[in-house]
Amino acid sequence: QVTLVESGGGLAQPGGSLRLSCTASGGVLEPYRMGWYRRISGPKRELVARIWTTGPIDYSDSVKGRFTISRDNRNHTVFLQMNNLRPEDTDVYLCYFGSPNYGQDYWGQGTQVTVSS
Repeated sequence: QVTLVESGGGLAQPGGSLRLSCTASGGVLEPYRMGWYRRISGPKRELVARIWTTGPIDYSDSVKGRFTISRDNRNHTVFLQMNNLRPEDTDVYLCYFGSPNYGQDYWGQGTQVTVSS
C-alpha cells in the first residue's frame, strides 16, 4: 500500500509561480512513475506532467515551457514547479503513483491551485 502526501498549491496571481511536492511512502519499489494530474470534472483527470525513476518525462502541451517536473528518487518525492501561471491552470491537482510492481495506481487527495488577480 503506497501513501501519497502532497504539499504546496494555494493562490497565485497570473504570471506567478507555485511549487507542488508529493512524497510516496509504504515500501516503495522502483521502477515507478509519479506525477500530477488535474481534476477536470467528476472522475475525469488530465495529465499535467509525470516522470519515471528511469528518466522519461511527459508534459501536457498546455504546460510545456511553463511547468517543470523533477524528482528525488532517494526520498520518493516528485516536485512540480509551476511558472507563468494562467487563470486556466486553476484546478485541483492530484499526485499520481504508478508502477508495474503494484496491482493498482495510487492517487493523492489533491491540492487546490487557484490563479486569480
